[in-house]
Parts: sequence; C-alpha cells; structure tokens
Amino acid sequence: MKVVIVLVSLFVIVLSKPQRGFQQYSNLRDVPILKYSNDFNPADGSYSYNYETGNGIQAQEQGYLKNRGNPQTEAQVMQGSYSYTGPDGVLYTITYIADENGFRAEGAHIPTPPPIPEAIARSLYGNTPSPSRFGRK
Repeated sequence: MKVVIVLVSLFVIVLSKPQRGFQQYSNLRDVPILKYSNDFNPADGSYSYNYETGNGIQAQEQGYLKNRGNPQTEAQVMQGSYSYTGPDGVLYTITYIADENGFRAEGAHIPTPPPIPEAIARSLYGNTPSPSRFGRK
C-alpha cells in the first residue's frame, strides 16, 4: 500500500509540473524572458537578435544592408523565424524573409492559394498588350 501511495504521489508531482511552452500567465507582465541576445554592427548595418520567453515564444532574426552605398540597388534584407504555442496546444512556427522583393512568410499552417489553371494563365498573360500598342517603345 505504501508503494502505491508513493507512486501516485510521484505521478501527481510530475503532472503538476508546468510543461515548457504551455505555461499560462494571467498577466503578460509576469512572463519571464529566458534568453535574450541582440547584436548590431553599425559599420556595415548588420544585426541579429533572438529571445525566448517563459510562455514558449521563441524568435530570431538576422539582417544586413545589401548593396550598401548604392542608392539604386540598396536594400535592407532580413530573415528569421518565430514560434509560439497556440490556444489549441499546437506549436506554430513561421519563417520569413524580407528584402527588395517584399515580405515572404512560410509556415505549415499558412494557407496557400491553388495554382492558376494553365488555360487561365495563358489567357491572362497571353492577352497582355505590348508596349508599342499604346505608342510606347
């Protein structure tokens, strides 16, 4: 009987321990920062940062200035990721890049549109007027 009581007690202790990433905080001011790093190099404009919070949020990003000093092609480039546990208990992760081509994000839960059917694509792109049609060369 004592063995059963000890085993049940250990089981209750293990179950009562908060699971990392699933900790609930009633006030976001109470969420601890577990890891934090922030580096910036003013000489070339590059930077990186990362952090992890007590409620399971993780983020990291790196960036740099592409073609520095050339106003025609200069662009800030950044890429990174972040993850969090949703209310449904699922870990969601987003990876992204932002540069002269815009912001692009990927994640298993982000919906993507179906491809444009070939006949419609031909119709859209095949009927594009040529510049000379409007008096431009």
